[in-house]
Amino acid sequence: MEPAPAAPGPRLGDSRGAERAAASSSLNPTGAEAQPRRRAPAVAAVLPAGGSGERMGVPTPKQFCPILERPLISYTLQALERVCWIKDIVVAVTGENMDTMKGIIQKYQHQRISLVEAGVTRHRSIFNGLKALAEDQPDSNLSKPEVVIIHDAVRPFVEEDVLLKVVTAAKEHGAAGAIRPLVSTVISPSADGCLDHSLERARHRASEMPQAFLFDVIYEAYQQCSDYDLEFGTECLQLALKYGHINAKLVEGSPDLWKVTYKRDLYAAESIIKERISQYICIVMDTKEDENHVGHHLEEILKNELNHVKVTSGALCPPCRDLEQIILEQCYNYVCVNVMSFDFEETRRLLNMLKESNLSVLYPVVVISVYFLDYKSVPFDQKMENLMQIRDYAKEVKKRNILLCGLLIYYPQFLQRRGEQKMELKQMVSSCGGARMDVQGGRGLGEESPKTAHRKMAYQGEEAFILEYPQPGPRDEEEDVKIA
Repeated sequence: MEPAPAAPGPRLGDSRGAERAAASSSLNPTGAEAQPRRRAPAVAAVLPAGGSGERMGVPTPKQFCPILERPLISYTLQALERVCWIKDIVVAVTGENMDTMKGIIQKYQHQRISLVEAGVTRHRSIFNGLKALAEDQPDSNLSKPEVVIIHDAVRPFVEEDVLLKVVTAAKEHGAAGAIRPLVSTVISPSADGCLDHSLERARHRASEMPQAFLFDVIYEAYQQCSDYDLEFGTECLQLALKYGHINAKLVEGSPDLWKVTYKRDLYAAESIIKERISQYICIVMDTKEDENHVGHHLEEILKNELNHVKVTSGALCPPCRDLEQIILEQCYNYVCVNVMSFDFEETRRLLNMLKESNLSVLYPVVVISVYFLDYKSVPFDQKMENLMQIRDYAKEVKKRNILLCGLLIYYPQFLQRRGEQKMELKQMVSSCGGARMDVQGGRGLGEESPKTAHRKMAYQGEEAFILEYPQPGPRDEEEDVKIA
């Protein structure tokens, strides 16, 4: 058994966090109002992660398959370690993958993680994890918990409320597990491949993870377990019933408890993760004091257009406390608005703040640097020379998992036409809709017909968006061809 502590890393926020924090107070009472007689149970978790992923059909074990360039198991570890009342997390991995797992823990700053060698079957891997937590193991650096959670390394979307329910039920009943309604009817075939009988779907449930047990109950069950059960068994609740005579409490689970099993599940998981980290957008301005700043108009439009997304704003002017708080809240999407400026300094300041925060350790951060420029303010060649340094900087910050994009809105006397700004901005927002998903997936928006009212080019590292309003006239078209 090898302990592998790491420094704290950022966590993906959740709108139900406050509710779960209140509910979990029974497990982790603090402060003057906490009652001494309601002692919080010590809770640990065991994750068997020694599978080969045969059903996935890929050479890499599914727990190490990348989602947004990050291994699947890292998301599951994050889901567990963000629960403050889980004291230790024991992961069982094969000897050949031990170094890989250590690298994941270090790279993604996971904490409270200990590693043990997996067995040849699921039950043997879980047994090895339980042994590491038992007090009778002289080489163990862990303390025995009162309650232990058993979870799958390839179920990354488990929420704290489900963990809390199964732990609370296990403390009362000795064992508990999450269940879900059956999607398909279960049938039993005869020896000759014909239907023998079917089960009434409404009366049965699918057993899911997580499951929780009083530690002594499940550890003693594994100690008594037959070789046949260790070799071919898959259900921990059944072991508690068979060897501990404990009827587990069944807890209704959420739809998010599904298991990544097949290759298509990786794409579904990626889609869910993208959706979750796209629910918060920050408009960054040099100052928030100017009520007519185009950033305020953009914020208002985004709030109206994207009802399902939280939109806020922050200022880069010192001391930047509101922006620092937004970064702490794990906002992964930023629009840096530059008005009548063609240098890169404001965007660079934002990127430096993001790099220092380590926000991009776990999830990619998208920054769109927007420039509103007037045709006549400065010669176009000079503007482009300054702005195109964004290309080199985008390559640099991409190594830190920050995806930098440039959006140049090249518009005559834009700021002097206050009455039309909102309608024009709304049109621009609509034309750039979906850019977050495309950037996350590494896809460009493509180039439209030159006959349209504007043209746009997407880039991830080397290209740039360019929007032009209104449609260029003959002289402007000629200049545009020369630039290209």
